[in-house]
Amino acid sequence: MGYCSELMKRVLSGYEVTKEEALKLYNEPAEVLYKSADTIREKLAGSKIDLCSIINGKSGKCSEDCSYCAQSIHFKTGVTEYKLLSYEEIKAQAKENEKEGVDRFSIVTSGKGLVGEDFKSVVGYYKRLNDECNISLCASHGILNEDSLAKLTEVGVKRYHHNLETSRGYYKKICTTHSYDERVNTIKEAKKVGLEICSGGIIGLGESREDRIDMAIELRKLEVLSIPVNALMAIKGTPLEKQEALSEEEILRTIAVFRFINPKANIRLAAGRSLLNNNGDKAFKAGANATITGNLLTTCGNKICDDRKMIKALGLKVK
Repeated sequence: MGYCSELMKRVLSGYEVTKEEALKLYNEPAEVLYKSADTIREKLAGSKIDLCSIINGKSGKCSEDCSYCAQSIHFKTGVTEYKLLSYEEIKAQAKENEKEGVDRFSIVTSGKGLVGEDFKSVVGYYKRLNDECNISLCASHGILNEDSLAKLTEVGVKRYHHNLETSRGYYKKICTTHSYDERVNTIKEAKKVGLEICSGGIIGLGESREDRIDMAIELRKLEVLSIPVNALMAIKGTPLEKQEALSEEEILRTIAVFRFINPKANIRLAAGRSLLNNNGDKAFKAGANATITGNLLTTCGNKICDDRKMIKALGLKVK
């Protein structure tokens, strides 16, 4: 029995993969790695593919200097800027996504953390969405304290999204305006008030494979249920505008390794799916079991109806 198969068997029995073991997985034959990750997904996470959608509720003018981001005030990217959308604009997309069979819907807002009148407004939005829509609600509003996070739970939000983005060791190379610990603490505070956690990161920032594994292990320690894997789409005007895109194989290998490290989580395709052939269908046979569908924050995504057809054609289930 080969290395992949042996480690897969141990994972299926409850074993936690170490950093050294995960790094070795990257060198295994691609199809063997993918098949092993897919078996772990099937046995421990099932065949249901979780679909979520997001709306960019407030765009641009972010005070932070995350080097990959189109919405930072520190970079000239030409991103469309606007204040918080109205409730009716947000409800319209939530209802449309509900009709199309999406499992979850999230409002995402730019900035270090949503505060003041804007935060009060979105709390009201979630309360009304919870009453008027039949779709699970997620929220993504940056670094928040326990009191603010508790207010979200009170109005029906089930899950909070806040990415680690990369490893602790690489983080200072992509952001200097807030710390890694602020991100980790937000996740811990969200868990404390009963919110499920969606947290992942971006691959292709210039980090090493070791950095990706460190992030995946940190997410395991935080018991994250949903792990978005974004592949960098370099945006003109950002410090990473000339960063070379990852190959399809490197993205798929990373997804598979993440499945070994987080065997029961939703490994979620996010930004960068256009770097994969056939809308990323191969990822769902390499360990992924979730995806953001529809448009993303500042880039176009896949049509929901196309994603549903693709997933069913793979013999997997959707809502």
